[in-house]
This record gives sequence, C-alpha cells and structure tokens, in this order.
Amino acid sequence: MKGTFITIEGCEGVGKSTQIRLLKKYLDDSGQKAVFTREPGGTEVAEKIRQILLNGGAIAPITEAYLFAAARADHMEQLILPALSRGEIVVCDRFLDSSLAYQGNARSLGEKKVYEINQHALSGRLPDCTVFIDMHPATSWRKQKGTSIADDRLENEGADFHNSVYEGFIKLANTESRFLRVVPNDDKDITHRDIVAALRTRGCIK
Repeated sequence: MKGTFITIEGCEGVGKSTQIRLLKKYLDDSGQKAVFTREPGGTEVAEKIRQILLNGGAIAPITEAYLFAAARADHMEQLILPALSRGEIVVCDRFLDSSLAYQGNARSLGEKKVYEINQHALSGRLPDCTVFIDMHPATSWRKQKGTSIADDRLENEGADFHNSVYEGFIKLANTESRFLRVVPNDDKDITHRDIVAALRTRGCIK
C-alpha cells in the first residue's frame, strides 16, 4: 500500500477526540492529504452496526466481537484500503487494538480468538503507527472533570471492565513495535506536539 495508516487508541475520556481534531488541523495546515474516520463506523453499513453495538441491548461477548469485525471488514473494503491505495494518510479513531483490549481482554475472549475473528476483515493490513494515549480510566480527564459519560453501552460498563481494557492496551503497547505511547499532559497542545513528534520520528507524517 502506498499510503500511511495511523490509528489512535486509548481508554474512555482520555482526550482522543481533541487530539484527533488537533492532528487534523496540523495535517491540513501542512498540506498532507488525510482521511479521518472512526470505528465502529466510517461507512453506511458500519455506522448501522455501530448503532447496534453502542446503543442496543445486551450482546454476548462473542457476538460483539463478530459485529465489530463485520463493521471493520466493510470499513476496510469501502474506505481505508482505497484511500491507502491512492497514497493518502488514513487516521482512524480506534481499530483492531480496541477489539483486542475490549473484547479480547475485558470480555475475556482472548487476543488469539479476536485476531482469528478479524483475520479476513483486516485484509492483511495492520496500522503503520498506533498512537496510544496512555491514561488510566480512573484518572481520565472525564473523571477529573466529574462529567457524566455518554449514553453508550460500552462506556457505561463498570470500573473493573475499563481497568481490564487499560490492561489490554498496556499489554499491546509493551509488545507491538508500531505502538507510540504518549502520556497526556494537562496542556492539550503539549500532548498534540508530543503526538506529532512521535509520528514524525516514525515517518508516518511529515
């Protein structure tokens, strides 16, 4: 693939959306053509699956994993792979690593099982760089501000679940060379500069 595939990962309420917005401005201002997308979602089919996953009723862990993989398969086929083939940068808010942390670790399906489920969805393409915003959910910006969480089935899980999600991300950060670990600063602009510096050092952006 000619393009560069960047994913942004982290627990709930750690400032991913803010950092993605700042990264978009940086890439736009520096003339680097990029497609910004999210998971689950990004395509018409995947967005419909997103509604089921985040706003539906109780879902069995294995069903949840397959639904994420189904959304990912369409997302890859319809949006991510075509953009990469055009030589564009693709920045995705969450990707496979979220499945590994949420379903693999927190839902206790195991990383191996989640990888197997996603084998065809990935089309053999993993991210070139994964920015992991390393902040424990117990001390997230959302917790510090005391703001209520969104009405989202996964976000509304208990503390033990989100602690397990964080543990899953830490395992990946310690084993996957594509991970760029960024501890967020109180100043979002400093965090942004750290992310840009990490991506530039790795050669994922200019």
